[in-house]
Amino acid sequence: MWILAALAALLAGGWLFRFVAQKITGNRPYFRDMPFAVAFGYVLAASALALAVWYYFQPVMTEAGTPDAGVTFFRWALHGFVIFALAAWLFRLAGRHVGTGGSRKLFRDMSLTAAFGVLVILLYAFTAIFAAWLAPYGQEAVFDQVNALPGGDAANGGNPDHLLGTDQIGRDLLSRLIYGAQNTVGIAFATTCIAFLLGGSLGFLAATLQGWFDNILSRAVDVLMAIPSLIFALLLMTIASAWAGSQQWLLTVYMVFIIAVIDSTRVFRLARAVGMNIVVMDYIEAAKLRGEGLGYLIFREILPNATAPLLAEFGLRFCFVFLTIAALSFLGVGIQPPLADWGTMVRDLAQFINFAAFSPLTAALPIMAAGAIALLTVAVNFVVDWMLQRSSGLKE
Repeated sequence: MWILAALAALLAGGWLFRFVAQKITGNRPYFRDMPFAVAFGYVLAASALALAVWYYFQPVMTEAGTPDAGVTFFRWALHGFVIFALAAWLFRLAGRHVGTGGSRKLFRDMSLTAAFGVLVILLYAFTAIFAAWLAPYGQEAVFDQVNALPGGDAANGGNPDHLLGTDQIGRDLLSRLIYGAQNTVGIAFATTCIAFLLGGSLGFLAATLQGWFDNILSRAVDVLMAIPSLIFALLLMTIASAWAGSQQWLLTVYMVFIIAVIDSTRVFRLARAVGMNIVVMDYIEAAKLRGEGLGYLIFREILPNATAPLLAEFGLRFCFVFLTIAALSFLGVGIQPPLADWGTMVRDLAQFINFAAFSPLTAALPIMAAGAIALLTVAVNFVVDWMLQRSSGLKE
């Protein structure tokens, strides 16, 4: 009942907000023509903000003397949002004053969300490249103390040598979280590059040659796209695990090529569609009359004019590949030990969520790995949206 009462109060508040605003402003056009849904949205946003402020100032400890995990996680999330927003603003501000003329102009046209995305991608890339120097231990190192709690307090079951604790077999979680950026992100990037090399090349070939070659490839792609990608990848990985046997590294190689082939079908459709629009242009006909070869047509005429949509698709494909690898690792058929990856960490550390009432930091361990996946996905999508806006010529 209280949900219905709150909804009725918000609806009444939306009507009252629009009515009062019209009276105060002398029935200005903005408020006079404001739809009721917009007024309701303003009231809903204000109510959500007020509720967030109220919840933020709730006590961290309950009456029983145990930590309130909900309030703690909310504060951490809000602090993280503020820190990242401020860092993105400072990053964009620095980019507008430091660098070449082209880079400064790029940052002047960059939205704050795009600056956030670029900053996060650079941080992930830095972590992935220098993981061996940033991580305190190797990703395969096993220590005597297992399930050490995070925080480094020996009195509470922690270890000062392992700030985020250890897992079920004694591996340092901070090191594995850092190496997860190198393995999960690095393998996803390599897989996406292979998918684009395969799908883009075949798509441009189909658009250029057309005829029976285009028909055969298009029908094959239609068949592959009719199968849900995650289920298809899981089926093929199950078969590949039998082929790999005890060679776990080989299963990771199989995974890269399986996901690359599955995702190349989407790239093929885009490259073919873009290529079909380009091959009918006059400069393509002029190049054919000059006697230019197939390689020249694809790499010197079609590819430069298809860069913008392909770059945007690369960002989206990277997100899907990244999530697919994490999902397969979570299911146990993705990146194999001793390599560290975030999908496996979420699966292995899921039991620590049960400690939320006693130690929010312990319960946050699987959330850290899942949050690392979500943060990169959001960042890449922000950058892709900005690139699409730039390529389309739209203005904010």
